[in-house]
Amino acid sequence: MSNLVQRTITGIIFLVVVIGAILLSKYSFLILFLIIVAGSLYEFYTLSRKESIQPSIIFGISIGIMIFVANFFYVNDVLPGKYFLLLIPLIAGIFIIELYKNADHPFTNIGFTILGLVYIAVPLSLSNQIVTDNTGNYNAGLLLGFFILIWSYDTLAYVFGISFGKHRLFERISPKKSWEGFIGGSLSTIAIAYIVSLIFPVISFFDWAMVGLICAIAGTFGDLVESSFKRSIDEKDSGNLLPGHGGMLDRFDAVLFALPLFYVYLQLTH
Repeated sequence: MSNLVQRTITGIIFLVVVIGAILLSKYSFLILFLIIVAGSLYEFYTLSRKESIQPSIIFGISIGIMIFVANFFYVNDVLPGKYFLLLIPLIAGIFIIELYKNADHPFTNIGFTILGLVYIAVPLSLSNQIVTDNTGNYNAGLLLGFFILIWSYDTLAYVFGISFGKHRLFERISPKKSWEGFIGGSLSTIAIAYIVSLIFPVISFFDWAMVGLICAIAGTFGDLVESSFKRSIDEKDSGNLLPGHGGMLDRFDAVLFALPLFYVYLQLTH
């Protein structure tokens, strides 16, 4: 099977699973995102071990899952906000565990364990606030619209870059990215935002266009940050979970930067 065919099949299955889980119910959404959080954290922590860094993988993933679940229970009025305070002793536990590991660079290990939570678990946990409206009801429209735009930008930036790319965007980190790809992908994504506004009229076309711009700019930086991390340890992909696409972190690197800014935009404008 050629890489293109493998990549296409994997991409279709991936889209069906993600869209289907978000549409089905808040519980399928919860299961999907717990898998994404756990899988991305595992890849991040495993990759860091290639630089002789020893983060607390199991404990870090457990805290990441708790952060997401706590947000899920909070927006669904199951737990009051004060229970987020329980995360404080859990974070302290990262430091305490390191005392018993007798590692050469304990604070490097602590730093990477916490970095994984800040980089992955916290941004993804904000999806709970996005799919839950002001009345506490589950509404998948905003999150689905966001994913349509960020996937559209990723695809169209690649197409424009391959077709017209001559001027490198950030050659030191990602030699294939071009300004032509960025500009063509951005303008096309803003155009697609109009279609998204018709499918999900929960916010206006102007708002969706702004979200498209957020996806283009923040998504690009998210991709570059992950590429920088992989280049520093001489790795091409974060994993091999998704044949032809790499790992979980490879698929959601842009989301990690764009989703928090999407949430901030919604909070400031609505």
